[in-house]
Amino acid sequence: MVEEIQKELFALQDTAYRDFQAKLIPTIDKKTVIGVRTPALRKLAKQLAKREETGAFLESLPHIYFDENQLHAFIISERKAFERCVEEVNRFLPFVDNWATCDQMSPKVFKKHRQELLPYINEWIASGKTYAVRFGIGMLMTHFLDEDFDPAYPEMVSKVRSEEYYVNMMIAWYFATALAKQYETVLPYMEEERLAVWTHNKAIQKAVESYRITAEQKGYLKGLKVSVKEKTR
Repeated sequence: MVEEIQKELFALQDTAYRDFQAKLIPTIDKKTVIGVRTPALRKLAKQLAKREETGAFLESLPHIYFDENQLHAFIISERKAFERCVEEVNRFLPFVDNWATCDQMSPKVFKKHRQELLPYINEWIASGKTYAVRFGIGMLMTHFLDEDFDPAYPEMVSKVRSEEYYVNMMIAWYFATALAKQYETVLPYMEEERLAVWTHNKAIQKAVESYRITAEQKGYLKGLKVSVKEKTR
């Protein structure tokens, strides 16, 4: 099954896209990038998700190619049974080694099982493992900034401290999105400088770039940026 899938991926290869994509994901070896475009991967994932023998591919970890990881993430995202989906996410997360695979793994079934998802989100964020933490924060951002929002969630994210760029970028992305959706509740995190300086400033930058933030809010947020010198006094 694994060899069959690899052959299929190489049949879909776009070398120009491969070279472009490899530049966007510096944490992976360019030699592992086949260069399959995302729509083709999603289409293949939908086909494979219906086949029972695909389990052999999902269990064959770690994969050799970046595109296999992408395909794996898309197959998981097609799962319709919540428990099976979470089980497969947990088996796969330790092998996720880049932001693209992490962010593109977004199971549809999670939307229908938000409360059951929360304990897993807590575990992922508490794990200290770069892409598990990023994934957990991403799931909070995707599923818990609207009708299921609770002030405890930004509080949880604000306490994450990491030296990892891809964790801090996700924290910034979370707070920028939270400012767009829950402005009054989340604004104090900026006013009180409750995030690490780089993350604080990046969150404001991303929020100011958002069309969902008003001009008045953008002006105020720009005034909340912190200089490194100011913070170390």
